[in-house]
Amino acid sequence: MIASPYWLATEDWHTAGEPFRIVKDVPSGHLAKGLTVSQQRLAILENPTHPLDLLRKTLCHEPRGHADMYGCFITPPDDAGAHFGVLFWHKDGFSTACGHGTIALGYWAVASRVVKRDTSESDSLDIVIDVPSGRVVARVAFDRAGDVRHVDFINVTSWQISAGHESSISAPGLVDQEQKPLTVDLSFGGAVYASIDAATLGLRVEPSNYHTFVDLGRKVKAEFPGFLYKDKYDLYGVCFFENIAQTPQAMTQRNVVVFADGQIDCSPCGSGTCARLAVLLAQGDVSVDRHLVHESILGTQFEAFVMATAEVEEERGGNGDGGKFPACIPRVRGRANLLGRMEFYIDPSDPVYPGFVFR
Repeated sequence: MIASPYWLATEDWHTAGEPFRIVKDVPSGHLAKGLTVSQQRLAILENPTHPLDLLRKTLCHEPRGHADMYGCFITPPDDAGAHFGVLFWHKDGFSTACGHGTIALGYWAVASRVVKRDTSESDSLDIVIDVPSGRVVARVAFDRAGDVRHVDFINVTSWQISAGHESSISAPGLVDQEQKPLTVDLSFGGAVYASIDAATLGLRVEPSNYHTFVDLGRKVKAEFPGFLYKDKYDLYGVCFFENIAQTPQAMTQRNVVVFADGQIDCSPCGSGTCARLAVLLAQGDVSVDRHLVHESILGTQFEAFVMATAEVEEERGGNGDGGKFPACIPRVRGRANLLGRMEFYIDPSDPVYPGFVFR
């Protein structure tokens, strides 16, 4: 039997250019009872006909979305220590982390009064959120008029996983020059990212190179078949970065992250920024006293700070020798803007249900 059609409300935001579609009221029966957010995600991944996966496709794919769409389902928290839980989704599935989405959720939670601010207590408000990679915070800062000034995404502990992995990918921007081995660093920021210096590819991080980065991102991911960090995290994204400027107070880089299967993050990428911060900390380029200014392919910005440091044991990829990499609690500052409130008609008898994508 075909399920009955129904209406579904969403609220659409963007953070530094990257879309984020929020579904507050998930249809009845779509979430399993008694599962944590991480367990909910795994249950969806294990069932290709899961109703939430069908709803993801309906909202993310055309004609309601597009190949670079992003969004989330609001869920109950893991326990009383968080305000709510979140399942992040994109065109290919459900991610373990999303920093730009967490920043948007800070704005949304205040604007929709899901979390209410006591104006007598502080000029900031911590919104605690359970996500598949752990518990994160959207710290909302207010100006004197009570409007949101910015939101800080405080992520799970992040660190470098490996350094110096050699890639066989050729550099498209250096076709007339000697090809040198391309090196890849892996790091964790709620999801696993590969970092590559765009200069070694002979490329600038700019919109005209959009399709080239999509192609390269797919090729890099193909070099890590079966990769699964801590039995949970695949290689989610590839961050191509470009050094812009340095001062004693900050390092400025421009980046573009290609995540999932060829999706471009139009923002500087929140969890990807955390992963970059971890690499730069390991390289000695940032510290608790020196932060990262991270620009997107559009020129929008996040600021990333090392709140605290620790150490984790990892193997140095490509070298085979063990070593210690510093870990950090990252704090990423950004801004989000409301795009609109939508009400979609979900009709399972629609001939293109649950949607389609061409990339």
